[in-house]
Amino acid sequence: QVQFVESGGGLVQAGGSLRLSCVASGSTFGSYAMGWYRQAPGKQRVLVAGFSVSGKIDYADSVKGRFTISRDNAENTVYLQMNSLKPEDTAVYYCNDRYNLRSWGQGTQVTVSS
Repeated sequence: QVQFVESGGGLVQAGGSLRLSCVASGSTFGSYAMGWYRQAPGKQRVLVAGFSVSGKIDYADSVKGRFTISRDNAENTVYLQMNSLKPEDTAVYYCNDRYNLRSWGQGTQVTVSS
């Protein structure tokens, strides 16, 4: 069973940047349409950025122009570069296979102070 381990979160001030990493173990996701999700306290988990099955990239309107998803298939790693962070980006961030959702990892906490 593939397992996802997210890392790279932390506490940053508004306007700062973070780079999140998601590493898969037990399998590879070279052919997966991977996505990054986030869940804020009291809110639903939502997709913020993800590859489509065709390789196109989707971004939530709230992060478009600020976040960039990328991957390194050789390392079974997917990244989320987050720039110009806002307090409303505060959430736990998760990665998963968009079209074949698996067990959620622990996520990585991102906290943006005003």
